[in-house]
Amino acid sequence: MPELPEVETVRKTLKNLVLHKTIENVTVFWPKIIKYPLEIEQFIDALKGETIVDVGRRGKFLIIYTNQYALISHLRMEGRYGLYPKNEPFDKHTHVIFYFSDETELRYRDVRKFGTMHLYLKGVEFNQPPLSGLGPEPFSDEFTVKYLQTKLKKTNRKIKPALLDQKLLVGLGNIYVDEALFRAGIHPERLASSLKRKEIALLHDEIVATLSEAVKMGGSTIRSYVNSQGEIGMFQLELYVYGRKGEECKKCGRPLVKTTVGGRGTHYCPNCQRIR
Repeated sequence: MPELPEVETVRKTLKNLVLHKTIENVTVFWPKIIKYPLEIEQFIDALKGETIVDVGRRGKFLIIYTNQYALISHLRMEGRYGLYPKNEPFDKHTHVIFYFSDETELRYRDVRKFGTMHLYLKGVEFNQPPLSGLGPEPFSDEFTVKYLQTKLKKTNRKIKPALLDQKLLVGLGNIYVDEALFRAGIHPERLASSLKRKEIALLHDEIVATLSEAVKMGGSTIRSYVNSQGEIGMFQLELYVYGRKGEECKKCGRPLVKTTVGGRGTHYCPNCQRIR
């Protein structure tokens, strides 16, 4: 599933592709993707004649802004956007098409059909699901060491599932939690409440640094992830632990391990990330 760096990369490229384009019509081939409004015709009619004025992001969600509306899109496992010429053939995995007045089409393709779209009037989108209740952005002023310490001290969960909680902090998923924990030298099964302030401060800094570096490099290409222009992310070449089971640790040379923590596949170095 794309995490913050991948979604931010899609946001930037998508903005370059569709900004100022006017929607003439919309076709929805798989209605279950549209979560709000419940009536598909209402979704389509609302967007007719709207012009795209910005493309934003909140955590792992894309937000396509038109004159009046905010279209909130979650890519889930394999959702992709692409801009195509009018009438170019599309396959069975294309589920939503936005037809523009300049005879181009923005197509949403999703092999697994797990993606979602919500359409709200601008101004209420952050008070409605799926954006309501989300935690702070990792790059925001709200995400401080004190904030992270307060949240971690209040939970009985292990540190990995705690960091995966989008109500605590948005944008982190399996890849970047594993990477940040490795860089901070923290075992993924440590109880979150057991971390000392010094460890939390280091973890905070490594979360921000890891995500910042990944954004600069266009994210990671894991499985089928590509951005909206078909480019691959290069941060996968910088990964310390994720997807490297059995390979040598880049710091100590010991074999890396994969286990399950909170139901999620988890990669770590048993030497660099000891349970204290």
